[in-house]
Amino acid sequence: MYRTYPWVTAVCWHGTQSDIVLAWMYRDFYATDRWSRKQAHCVYQALIVAIATRHADAVDVKFLVDGKQVWVALPHPAWVEYKKQTGMSITDNLAIAIAGHYLKWACESGEGVGREMYSLTVAETLKHLDAIVAEVEAQAVAQPQD
Repeated sequence: MYRTYPWVTAVCWHGTQSDIVLAWMYRDFYATDRWSRKQAHCVYQALIVAIATRHADAVDVKFLVDGKQVWVALPHPAWVEYKKQTGMSITDNLAIAIAGHYLKWACESGEGVGREMYSLTVAETLKHLDAIVAEVEAQAVAQPQD
């Protein structure tokens, strides 16, 4: 099955497995700071394997939040755990969406306001991945079928 949504490139089903390929979800978004109520503009800028830059077992996702650099570090073991649990892979686009979802949540919940770097655990990474999948599925149900 292949369907196109404005926020998702495709959801491809292969028997009982699916690969979710996200194109623009959480690449350019706004989040309202919990404490100041100021709206911040968040824009994805880069995805870097952190072992090359800081010898960390993570993937660093860089955003500009109102022009200021903010990094979200996703642990490599999350890729292994997700593959073990589902048989699917975390793509680059999905990693960007996970980091963006977390960044929006952090801003709107008041967690770590003003931080330059956020490091997620495996559990946090998978929790935000599940939230993204739930959003996509909810939107798919709300969209009329062609």
